[in-house]
Amino acid sequence: MAFSDNFFKKIEKKTNVNKETILSLASKLQQGDMKNEDTLKEVIRDISKMTGKEVSKEKEQKIINAVLNNQVPNNLDKYLD
Repeated sequence: MAFSDNFFKKIEKKTNVNKETILSLASKLQQGDMKNEDTLKEVIRDISKMTGKEVSKEKEQKIINAVLNNQVPNNLDKYLD
């Protein structure tokens, strides 16, 4: 899945996380097992720290369940408008 510079600008505007940090995280994700709950928890916590947004244990579990059950939308940039 390729993302445009516009996508990264939207992310940066909403989260204050720059493109390089996002790409670094993406690289980490590619190397990790995204069907492993511990890996997912680590990624969620990393993103939480980067954005300064706290994620409750309940929300963390909902995110993990969505990823494990392939319920993550393919077109994420429509959620950034």
